[in-house]
Amino acid sequence: SELRVVLLGSNRSGKSSVGNLILGTEAFNAARSTAMCKKGQGDVCRRKIMLVDSPGWGREFQLCDTAEIAKHEQQHSVSLCPPGPHAFILVVEVDLSFNDTFRRSVEGHVQLFDERVWSYTILLFTWKDCLGDRKIEQLIEGEGEVHQWLIEKCGRKYHVLSNEDRGDGTQVTGLLHKTEVMVAGNSGSHFEIETSQLQKVEKERREVKERAQ
Repeated sequence: SELRVVLLGSNRSGKSSVGNLILGTEAFNAARSTAMCKKGQGDVCRRKIMLVDSPGWGREFQLCDTAEIAKHEQQHSVSLCPPGPHAFILVVEVDLSFNDTFRRSVEGHVQLFDERVWSYTILLFTWKDCLGDRKIEQLIEGEGEVHQWLIEKCGRKYHVLSNEDRGDGTQVTGLLHKTEVMVAGNSGSHFEIETSQLQKVEKERREVKERAQ
């Protein structure tokens, strides 16, 4: 069966690179910020994978600071992997400053979908190389309340990888294994956005395009 996943994260978090690393192809443009959703597919570890790269948000932008069209495009991501994604991978740089502004930014943008989305979300720390000799658990335990809050929001489901060491295949297999464990914990169900909410988003996206034309 196909595993359907949406990538979430701020601009420059490395999520497009993560998508390319998972699929083993250059499906997404990692050199520039994602403005529109893009879908990629492939066979990974003997399983069909569908990935949707969604638009990022400003690292310290609150939800009210993000343009409406960007919010609509983020919500639109679930429409590209019908009937809905099995998982969301929330990509965060391991060396990013985790302050309260960051916490509110992440919470607002992720919950554009619904509070329920956290049950389908796995946290992925990128740029593992910045840890040096430290383990990710040392970072989580030693960096304060915001790290702890984010880990708990994701049900303590997390993984860490190096964007540089693309030859280490265990990074991807480990991430997919943890994702599949989460999916099994959700009884194989997929996330569904409220129909009325999705219809509103699609209507507003069409209106924006018509005005632009």
